[in-house]
Amino acid sequence: MKTITGVIIAKNEEKMIRPALESLDFCNEIIVIDNGSTDKTVKVSEALGAKVYALDSDDFSEVRNFGLSKTRSDYILYLDADERLDEELAKNIKELLDKDSKFSGFKLKRKNFYFGNSQWPKAETLERLFLRDKLNLWKGKLHESPVYEGSLGTMDGFIMHYTHRDLTGMLDKTIDWSSKEAVLRFNAGHPKMSWWRFPRVMITAFLDSYIKKQGFKAGTAGLVESIYQAFSMFVTYAKLWELQHHYKKQNEKSL
Repeated sequence: MKTITGVIIAKNEEKMIRPALESLDFCNEIIVIDNGSTDKTVKVSEALGAKVYALDSDDFSEVRNFGLSKTRSDYILYLDADERLDEELAKNIKELLDKDSKFSGFKLKRKNFYFGNSQWPKAETLERLFLRDKLNLWKGKLHESPVYEGSLGTMDGFIMHYTHRDLTGMLDKTIDWSSKEAVLRFNAGHPKMSWWRFPRVMITAFLDSYIKKQGFKAGTAGLVESIYQAFSMFVTYAKLWELQHHYKKQNEKSL
């Protein structure tokens, strides 16, 4: 029988991490990478039997690679603190450990829930379960992606994701991550932010969430979430504009 390690990345998730850990109770070991928590995340995790390692970093790939370095199991399964496996997915993963697979890992389907229990109509698919010796590393500072050998299958069952639970938390996250996103775009040489780029990125974000991802089927919660996505995009690009504006002023002073 093959072994498996569950890896959870967490920061100030004392209220959410218990169900995530409990949904991984079939794993041979559970590792929590604590990313600078100031609450009881570490205490709760250790009380439930998880091995906790500390790494304070805003580079998501660095944190996932750190978790990768701490396990030697046959399989590695990544889960976030606000996620949990449903019974079907947990059952299918356990059955996988008893057999050989032609795949190097599996894509897992995820259902997203906003503002408590408002389910987003359209599920997404994420690369989260790998044979340990087939996963080379993760790359990308914010929007990380795995580098692996071979091919991935898709497993039945779902990750249940309870995100954007309240507006205060959503706004705090936007203030934090929009700065990082803006710096990445600035360092990549993003074209100058002109006035017309703002409505374009905001409308695109809204339509992607409300139409393409079927937010309109989620009622008021879907509308609020889609408007929030447009707002979040505005804040990111406004900060990018600010960086470009300051850079221009500094160059003018140096001439």
